[in-house]
Amino acid sequence: MSVVVVGLEHKSVPLETLERVAVTTAETAEVLAGLSGRQNLSEVVVLSTCLRTEVYAVVDRFHDAVFELQEFLAKRAGLDLEDLESSCTVRFDDDVATHLFSVAAGLESAVLGESEVLGQVRRAWEASHERHVSGPVLAGLFREAVRVGRRARHETAIARGTTSFAHAAVALAAARFETGLAGLDVVLFGAGEIGAGLLQALTAPGVGRPCRIVVASRTRARARTLVDAVAPDNTVTAVALEEVGGTTQRSDVVFCALDVSSPILTPAELAPAGDRTGSPLLVVDLGVPRNVSAGVASIPGVSLLGMDDLREAVARTTEERHAEVDAVLGIVEEELDRYRADVRGRSAAPVVASLRARLEELRAVELERQRALVGLSEEEWARVDEASRAALAKILHRPTVLLKETAGTPRGERLVEALRVLFDL
Repeated sequence: MSVVVVGLEHKSVPLETLERVAVTTAETAEVLAGLSGRQNLSEVVVLSTCLRTEVYAVVDRFHDAVFELQEFLAKRAGLDLEDLESSCTVRFDDDVATHLFSVAAGLESAVLGESEVLGQVRRAWEASHERHVSGPVLAGLFREAVRVGRRARHETAIARGTTSFAHAAVALAAARFETGLAGLDVVLFGAGEIGAGLLQALTAPGVGRPCRIVVASRTRARARTLVDAVAPDNTVTAVALEEVGGTTQRSDVVFCALDVSSPILTPAELAPAGDRTGSPLLVVDLGVPRNVSAGVASIPGVSLLGMDDLREAVARTTEERHAEVDAVLGIVEEELDRYRADVRGRSAAPVVASLRARLEELRAVELERQRALVGLSEEEWARVDEASRAALAKILHRPTVLLKETAGTPRGERLVEALRVLFDL
């Protein structure tokens, strides 16, 4: 049995490919069901964020499982496996934990130390757990990853300053105007975690408070919940998507952060006349897959910023945070040692328990057989019972210690297999 992760990330493939393989919330159940039904995968978690889609799995046959997961990603991307194979990252066993802990700590994000990824890691495991497609191995791995991410942000300054795409996007948009966003009309599509971050940034001091903010979500109730939580002073309007109407046509800035599989904003919706020269519009698309069709960028008077623009901007503004990387790496290494020790102990425990149970059964049966043949008092039999238990404990001490010390190593696997065969465990 091995733990593997196969995936695509922003460092190895273009944004267009990431858009095609991204798994939206609405698709999660179907994707997990399809993956968990495969012969070589016994536990599965899918982590799909704005800049990565990865499948974590517990597998029986390593090479067969990796092939199946690469095939899954290639199919979602609409590419031949041969064209995608070289871009897929494949990690196994210890390297899986190292990678996931680094992801949760924000070390693998385009915005170093960004906050959204920690929630995404947690929700990815919860989705698998709720659908009963993950088990104890991935549960332990993901719980520990979340703990590492929290510790990294608590004990270091990796999260100092702008720590999310949402806040970075608002700052980038504000920099496009002489007076920031003060006095402008803003429409925000999305009431999820990134949408919440956008609204928090829009209503915080420093970027200029917009004159009007409209939050649009699939339902008005969902948008209202976000507005009540972040801006309960009645200065922000909550609407359903179908109620937006011509609001975007009268706005100055539009932020998009919807969890959708295809664009929902088109040139016709933003500029029915095909021109915004007299009323310039800035559109910021944080969706992966993208929320805004590419044709919007060709409308006169419209500026479109996407994830690529945002990545370049945050790379310039987070240089001081790189000084914290070594401290976070130290935490990751420390927690990896702890996690490995726990895994070794857990993997040895079932075999040790089975061995003890089998030998105790043999001891009890033989003692009972001899009791019928030898005439001893109850007190004498109690001393015999105690002595045989003590002898068995001494016999098992060394094998128990050795199994725990070597668990998770090739030698440990050979010892476990030998014990299973010898004692029919």
